[in-house]
Amino acid sequence: MTKQVVVLRVTMDGQKNSFCCVMGGHEARTKAMKIAVSVRGVEEASLKGPEKDQIEVKGEGIDTVELTTLIRKKVGHADIVSVKEDKKEDKKEDKKAEVVPLMVCQPYPMPSYPIYHHEEPCASCSIM
Repeated sequence: MTKQVVVLRVTMDGQKNSFCCVMGGHEARTKAMKIAVSVRGVEEASLKGPEKDQIEVKGEGIDTVELTTLIRKKVGHADIVSVKEDKKEDKKEDKKAEVVPLMVCQPYPMPSYPIYHHEEPCASCSIM
C-alpha cells in the first residue's frame, strides 16, 4: 500500500449540539483530532488552513468515508477536500542507507601492564 494524505474541511465553530450545550471551537478541534487519530491506518494528523478548519491526515489504507462519517456524527459537518499519495515518503524510501565503516581512533595508545609469573608461591600470597 502507498501512503496517502487526506484533507478534510470540518465545521468547528460550535454548530453541532451535544445533549446539554453547544461545543466551542477549541473543544470541536480537540474532538475532531481524537476521532481522526482513532481511525485505522492513520499515522499522523494535523490542523491546516487559515482558520484551522482543515484536518490533514497521513497514513496507509485510510478509510476516508468512515473518517468523514465519524466526524459528521460527533463534531459537525465535514467535507473531503482532497485525497492524494504522499510523495515525500516515496523519496525517502528511494534513498538507500549508505553503509559507512566505523573507524575508532584512539588519541592515546593503550597502556601496557607487565604480567609477573611466580613459579613458587610466596608466603604472603593469599591465592594458592
